[in-house]
Amino acid sequence: MKSDILVCADWEDTHERPVYTLGEECPECGGKAVNSAPAPFNPADPHGEYRRALKRRNRE
Repeated sequence: MKSDILVCADWEDTHERPVYTLGEECPECGGKAVNSAPAPFNPADPHGEYRRALKRRNRE
C-alpha cells in the first residue's frame, strides 16, 4: 500500500523533526523519502478470515 505523503528516511540523523513531502526525495537534504505510515493491517494475518466472518455475521 502506498501513501501520498512521504517522510525523509534519514530524518532522525539529519533533521530536528520529520520532513514530509509528496515527492520521492527529501526537499531539504535530497535523501530518499519513504511511506510515512505503516499499513493499517497485515496482509498475512492468519486470523483475518475469522474476523471478517464474524463481522459479516454481526451485520445480519
